[in-house]
Amino acid sequence: MTAMLWILLPLFIAAGSALLSFYIMQAKLEVAVAKERESLAEAKATIRNQELMIVEKVKAAEESTMRHSFDQFLADFRVEERHYMRENKSMFMNRKSLVLQERLFFRNIPLSNWVEHEMVVEEGSDTKNLAKQCSIFSTRSLSGDERSLNSRLLKAQEARTA
Repeated sequence: MTAMLWILLPLFIAAGSALLSFYIMQAKLEVAVAKERESLAEAKATIRNQELMIVEKVKAAEESTMRHSFDQFLADFRVEERHYMRENKSMFMNRKSLVLQERLFFRNIPLSNWVEHEMVVEEGSDTKNLAKQCSIFSTRSLSGDERSLNSRLLKAQEARTA
């Protein structure tokens, strides 16, 4: 019996040691796999964030290019303007008038015929200011009342969409 015990005891200790080393190695493997999963999750999050940044950068670049190309397109429009004074003499009256002629161009292509405005000029009036006020193609600046009305309308529109 003692001989059997001496033969089986090393086998039992070897099996116990193998089982113990198996569980230790299994735990080490689980720790390594958990660390790899953690690093993989971090890498995926970084890649996802970079993809979102790239999409946003592409959209911003597209918007910037479209805005730039639209500005260039609008810069190709121009207004040709000429004005002169015309005097109408009659028996009883001598009347001076400012004749303003305008036409719209895209690059060198005329888009409209000459548009003519005739305005009666009084003595001492500013003809350049009068010509600017009557121009149909020039941009006009908004007065304070019109600006406040437009800003109220824009705020109301933003409130409706929000």
